Amino acid sequence: MSDSRNPERNLALELVRVTEVAAIAASRFMGRGDKEAADGAAVDAMRQQLSVVAMDGTVIIGEGEKDEAPMLFNGEKIGNGEPPVVDIAVDPIDGTTLTALGRANALAVIAASEGGSMFDPGPCVYMEKIAVGPDAAGSIDITRSPTENLHSIAEAKNKPVENLTAVILDRDRHGELIKEVRASGARIRLIPDGDVAGAISTAWAGAGADVLFGIGGTPEGVISAAALMCMGGEQQGLLWPRNEAERKEAIEAGFDLKKVLHISDMVNTDNCFFAATGITDGDLLEGVRFERGVAKTQSLVMRSASGTVRLIEGHHQLEKYSKL
Repeated sequence: MSDSRNPERNLALELVRVTEVAAIAASRFMGRGDKEAADGAAVDAMRQQLSVVAMDGTVIIGEGEKDEAPMLFNGEKIGNGEPPVVDIAVDPIDGTTLTALGRANALAVIAASEGGSMFDPGPCVYMEKIAVGPDAAGSIDITRSPTENLHSIAEAKNKPVENLTAVILDRDRHGELIKEVRASGARIRLIPDGDVAGAISTAWAGAGADVLFGIGGTPEGVISAAALMCMGGEQQGLLWPRNEAERKEAIEAGFDLKKVLHISDMVNTDNCFFAATGITDGDLLEGVRFERGVAKTQSLVMRSASGTVRLIEGHHQLEKYSKL
């Protein structure tokens, strides 16, 4: 990502300030049962912080359309307008229901890449996904059955299928998938929401996940692709229209619904950035803590060009919150 002032600039170290303020704002609503209020607070905080980041950014993956404010909408211009030109994928809360109910694994996330490099899924809201960490990269093929993929992953990781853990969103549409994974002998971790965290957990040591299977959000798929690119993992996807009308719209827009999307299709650059901050405690990160006028945050910050993954703990004086 070119920047005439500093070609080695790590934008992720600035974007983490964005996810930190979003996480702090959202965490005020943890467990209060109001996911709209939590999401609105996170969006407002994120938009305000994004406005001072030195970049000419365009939201490619956002939450809604312009007339649905306060969402960060597709096509919205963000940053202060200075170089570099970047595409942005953002989810102020990956796991709004998790936040509202006080459940684990809610994150504030953002990804950035060179302008024109990020996949725009158009009308396709969902995609079928498979994701693994670096020790199983090269072993998966989304066109094969889950059982075949599990055996290939087991071989790559040099452990029996029975010791693998598959992360799957707990949805009715995954009934047959769950049956097959169980029949293979693998273990399953069903998650209620938050498949960005689920995908990243396959590449995060200590998270206890080996593979993510199933149909989830296409925006989340693009965001997790950026993270896995930084971590050396692998993700593949197939667009999954929800109905015939959406299928027709996608085809008319030029999308090939049989095309396997690899990470390089979702983020077509060797220099992308990713930041995530925990809202609630989870497999990857601790949630926001409030202690004597200080908000404590834990974040992941990644850059693909260097392959660097940082775990950052922030202590934010709440009286200076507006200057985060």
